[in-house]
Amino acid sequence: MSSLIAKNPIAHHNYTIENTLEVGIVLSGTEIKSIRQGKVNLKDCYAIVKDGEVYVLGMHISPYEQGNIFNKDPLRNRKLLLNKREINRLIGLTKQKGYSLVPISLYFKGSFVKMELGIGKGKKLYDKRQELAKKDAARTVERALKNKQYM
Repeated sequence: MSSLIAKNPIAHHNYTIENTLEVGIVLSGTEIKSIRQGKVNLKDCYAIVKDGEVYVLGMHISPYEQGNIFNKDPLRNRKLLLNKREINRLIGLTKQKGYSLVPISLYFKGSFVKMELGIGKGKKLYDKRQELAKKDAARTVERALKNKQYM
């Protein structure tokens, strides 16, 4: 049983996601309380491998209103929890093949907060345009079929 907290709206638009991983994330108590209220933004965040550990940067978790002195910096770097074999695989992919680590979504799995981390390559501008053209064509066909049914 998992419930979605937040989704990265531009992950699939800017990247071709080839593989995904479910990873844990290290958070403080006030951050968890703020996440439970849904005050998290994944729009401009990304993940990096640094010193044999994986961190997510740019993930904004709003400060908890009743947290006062216990609140952390909303944009601080947060450590992701992976095992050594997965980290070594990510190091190889990001260094050699030019892949990027993109946070796709944040969700609860039981009482734990998990992140879906995508491994993908960045799309070029013409790839994005082709994708938008395909979506527009499919939408036009759907509209035409829907209008034809009512005639």
